[in-house]
Amino acid sequence: MTNRKALVVRGGWDGHQPVEATDLFIPFLEENGFDVRVESDNEIYTDAAVMAETDLILQLVTMSTISKEALDGLLRAVEQGGTGFAGWHGGIADSYRNSEYYLRLVGGQFATHPSKAPDQVVGGEQSDNYLPYTVNITEYGRGHEIMAGIDDFDLETEQYWVLHDELNDVLATTTHPVQPYHPWHRPLTSPAVWTRRWGNGRVFVSTPGHRVEILENPNVKTIIQRGLLWAARTDTKDNA
Repeated sequence: MTNRKALVVRGGWDGHQPVEATDLFIPFLEENGFDVRVESDNEIYTDAAVMAETDLILQLVTMSTISKEALDGLLRAVEQGGTGFAGWHGGIADSYRNSEYYLRLVGGQFATHPSKAPDQVVGGEQSDNYLPYTVNITEYGRGHEIMAGIDDFDLETEQYWVLHDELNDVLATTTHPVQPYHPWHRPLTSPAVWTRRWGNGRVFVSTPGHRVEILENPNVKTIIQRGLLWAARTDTKDNA
């Protein structure tokens, strides 16, 4: 039996630990029958032969840019070839801000992560943006294989506020409360975990995953592992 192929594309902002974070999941992919190729440049998306044989792309590239040719290759692989596209946090939901076509593919764009109260902010530390919050499993999510057996759980990390559309199948949400030092006037609920069908491919996104210590949370790790397998191309995919 021939192994499936996974392509890990990592880079962008170092604060999200692109190497260390993706290294957590490479052994899992290998244990589940994937040959894993790792690239540090998204120009690999222009290689039609590589993309045609790739069953799953795991991307962790925060911000950065993408060429038209690379984006076309990525879109072609997902839309036409059925290649799965998956990732977490800013490595997928805050990539390539200059590309409306990428945004449509992913279905969500990081807007902000609210910070602590002004009198608690140190200044310049990532921990200034670490808030305690709950990841709430949706009714739809409770019936999905990715979330099986997982109940609402708490984290203390960046709480992503995501701009999104109705094509996402939302598995979990998180609610940003009203604070006297923030300008919004009522609580706002954002998707925290979602899946998306795009052409012949599947997309999986988890917004929790800021750094390795969050990815090692048992709930976050399980969700991402299952999301990778769910997104990957097989010969027997349905539309679930």
